[in-house]
Amino acid sequence: MRQIFLDTETTGLDAANGDRLVEIGCIEMVDRRLTGSTLHLYVNPGRPSSPEAERIHGLTEEFLADKPPFEAVADELLAYLQGAELIIHNADFDVGFLRAELARAGRSPLEEVVSRVHDSIKLARDLYPGKGVSLDALCRRLEVDNTHRTYHGALVDAALLAEVYLRMTRGQDSLVIDMSDDSAGGGSSGPRIDLSGLVLAVLEPTPEELAAHERLLADLDKASGGKTVWREVMA
Repeated sequence: MRQIFLDTETTGLDAANGDRLVEIGCIEMVDRRLTGSTLHLYVNPGRPSSPEAERIHGLTEEFLADKPPFEAVADELLAYLQGAELIIHNADFDVGFLRAELARAGRSPLEEVVSRVHDSIKLARDLYPGKGVSLDALCRRLEVDNTHRTYHGALVDAALLAEVYLRMTRGQDSLVIDMSDDSAGGGSSGPRIDLSGLVLAVLEPTPEELAAHERLLADLDKASGGKTVWREVMA
């Protein structure tokens, strides 16, 4: 399964009233392993950011002046997102801006390009009811290092979300395999964990341990009246 962690930065909070995207960050994960593939785009919004927004992301009007408008990067973005599941923290906000930008650029709606959108904030609220579920709060709770996060950068935040999501869903390196409670067929619907690279140590018994084991089997044979049939099969 191909998933994309996505985050955006904007000129303000209201896409319906003309606020625009200024940055888009995407990080790819396939079958619960980060592939190293990313997409990072700065966008000239054609308008200044609000003072509050600029304090958050630090992207000045001068910095964005020579960046391409959204319509110039829309096809690259859509090609990268094609067929993927998007994982976004507080997805309604980012999706609202993406919808508005795509409609303005005359491109396909987001829902026709991606397979689905998964809002990680809903997962966090289920896991930690009554607790803070901002990305910063989750980083503290799950011990994800975000000390390098001076500003809210889209690619940095997408990377933090990827680490937080993996920890909320037991981590990509977990040896625990989620099993569904399927009383009818006993089937598994949890993520498959690749254990092919795991090397287990094999410890050979000492002569003393072998002798103790034989004594235990003899005692079992005597107590069961000679019913330890596996010894006969082995012989």
